[in-house]
Amino acid sequence: MARVSLDLLQQFVQVARLGNLSRAAEQANLTVSALSHQVRQLEQRLERRLFDRGPRGVQLTPEGRRLMEAVGHHFEGIDRALSGYRVRREEALTLSAIPGVMSSWLVPRLARLVAAHPELELNLQSSVELVNFDRDPVDAAMRYGRGPWPGLITERLFDEWIAPVAAPALLERMRGVDPLDLAKWPLLGDPGDRWRDWFTATGGQPPRRYVAQFDNTDALQRAASEGMGVALGRMVMARPLIEAGLLQVLGNRYLQIPEAYFLVYPERARDHASLRIFRDWLHGEAAAYARTMSYATSSVGLKAAAPDFS
Repeated sequence: MARVSLDLLQQFVQVARLGNLSRAAEQANLTVSALSHQVRQLEQRLERRLFDRGPRGVQLTPEGRRLMEAVGHHFEGIDRALSGYRVRREEALTLSAIPGVMSSWLVPRLARLVAAHPELELNLQSSVELVNFDRDPVDAAMRYGRGPWPGLITERLFDEWIAPVAAPALLERMRGVDPLDLAKWPLLGDPGDRWRDWFTATGGQPPRRYVAQFDNTDALQRAASEGMGVALGRMVMARPLIEAGLLQVLGNRYLQIPEAYFLVYPERARDHASLRIFRDWLHGEAAAYARTMSYATSSVGLKAAAPDFS
């Protein structure tokens, strides 16, 4: 077998970690075609197929998993050893956030940050993958969940609320049907099956079947805005569609869920100048947003009045 270069193994490890050629190529500053060629070159030299390629990315084959188990931790050790030698420019900030929060909540507010601090250089990464701060050159992340995350400084930003939402066109078609009697409406299945939480809090039974089910919130709320059915919208992401008139809340009832949004960062980033600026700004924006989402705090978090979206 021909000698295998460390460069090929490093690219293999990066693709295996991310499970996506496009993201791995972006981090390696390569084109997808060039990275694919390197992966194929490694497979040819080892005479083993390391990845199964599909429409949603790549997955390790059994041979690929064995190779990753053998070499992956060595590259992680190298990354940790070199992390202290990387030059960190104080005016540059790299932030990771899930796509829905990035596009619906963060990006519409960033103009105010840039106007107040034009010296900042922002590098925004949109991904559903959790950042590995020991390995990835990322300063902080906005995460959704219950927290905290061990080994990270975790700061709560704001809560999440859900409510049934539908397009005006669907409301017109269903005119005369009680918006509180959701059993009579076409429902769209949501990630995490929050409908069970909703019916437990409000009464009634979940439907035996949904018109359609989706594995991500963006697609779910897009389907609702097209009039396909009623979605259980997460307000952080549904609010822009509500403000644009593409969705309306049925019955003006809202339910607070256990998950919330957090800013997380490693201890090494605590004193980073650009993160201090961003952190202070973010907490101010989060507090202002939370004030507008003035729902009741009863045991089920329901209120018979719409939130103030002004």
